[in-house]
Amino acid sequence: MGRREADKVVTDLQTLFETLSAREREVLALVSSGLMNKQVAAELGLAEITVKIHRGHIMKKMGARSLADLVRMAEALGIRRNKP
Repeated sequence: MGRREADKVVTDLQTLFETLSAREREVLALVSSGLMNKQVAAELGLAEITVKIHRGHIMKKMGARSLADLVRMAEALGIRRNKP
């Protein structure tokens, strides 16, 4: 993949990322940093089922086929967890 294709992939990912709600962006950052749903829920003060729902929406909106896929997307976008 050349530079131009790589730039287009990141631009496309950025466009998809912008469709996420603020809460979905928070969940994405935490999930892609390796936390389990239960840990994400505790961190954000949510119920675990709520995190699962957000995660499902994120997967759909981003077009991710797996968690590994989603993590690669987050890395490409430079999404990092903000440590408190």
